[in-house]
Amino acid sequence: MVSYIFKRFLYMIPTLVLTSILVFTLIELPPGDYFESYVNELRAAGETVDPKLIEYLRTEYGFDKPIWERYFQWATGMLVGDFGYSFEYELPVREVIGDRLFFTIIVTFVTIIFTWLIAFPIGIYSATHQYSWGDYGLTFLGLLGLAIPNFLLALIMMFLANEWFGTTIGGLVDPEFVGQPLGWAKFVSVLEHLWIPVIVIGTSGTAAMIRRVRANLLDELRKPYVTTARAKGMPEFRGLMKYPFRMSLNFFIADIGGILPTVISGAEIVAIVLSLETTGPILIQALQSQDMYLAGSFLMLLGFLTVIGVLISDIALACLDPRIRLQGGVSR
Repeated sequence: MVSYIFKRFLYMIPTLVLTSILVFTLIELPPGDYFESYVNELRAAGETVDPKLIEYLRTEYGFDKPIWERYFQWATGMLVGDFGYSFEYELPVREVIGDRLFFTIIVTFVTIIFTWLIAFPIGIYSATHQYSWGDYGLTFLGLLGLAIPNFLLALIMMFLANEWFGTTIGGLVDPEFVGQPLGWAKFVSVLEHLWIPVIVIGTSGTAAMIRRVRANLLDELRKPYVTTARAKGMPEFRGLMKYPFRMSLNFFIADIGGILPTVISGAEIVAIVLSLETTGPILIQALQSQDMYLAGSFLMLLGFLTVIGVLISDIALACLDPRIRLQGGVSR
């Protein structure tokens, strides 16, 4: 196990290097740069632009250098925590992301817990009561959750929250707490606004996980070892949880590689509709304005979390299911 983990860490280095090259190439592909987009916006608004100032800014931030030199400067800077400068926000990238990272982690973490608490009991019930009225009803709700777009559900929930509870969803805190340090009153305000995005974002994920838990558990319940356990008199609940349910969790563990990036990125479209102070809208805005260092650093962070998540899921799968071996070869 230790040698496997060490080898995977070694494999991560070229993977992240290739990822950084790909990310930098992608953000360089669109014609022009941030300053050109900025000049076009000023001219569209009827304002005058000093060409000398724009040229000075291009030189100041290294846009007159070859692309390979700018990539090397950006990549080596990330190794020491310098992710570059955001032209849109006129702040270092680290400060721009850090301001909204706290709210993103809270929303996503609570959403993941909400999804698990709802999906697993319902999925187990549907699998153990196949073709019952409860199974049909829960299946219908699951398909409904998959069919309704998140942004539409967000608009409906905003209206109902305002009409029924008097809660105006225009962020994660009340206006008087914007920019204030976290205290008890601000924490209560966050909890008051949190349940709407959690339900909206978690609906589709919960519906999808219910279907997957049901399908995987049904597949395990049909295997001979379950029949043997029942024939030996093992209690139904114990026999269900000890083997079939455990084996059906393989897909869930494998999804950890996708969960970690989601914790940082959040649901971008829902965040825009609900005006959430999370990192998702920042990424979209950075891509639209060609704020290359902000967009590139954000994408690199997602790539790094994906690689770490895949490593964690591989190790957890090997611990959960003894049929999975980390090393190749024939066992006797």
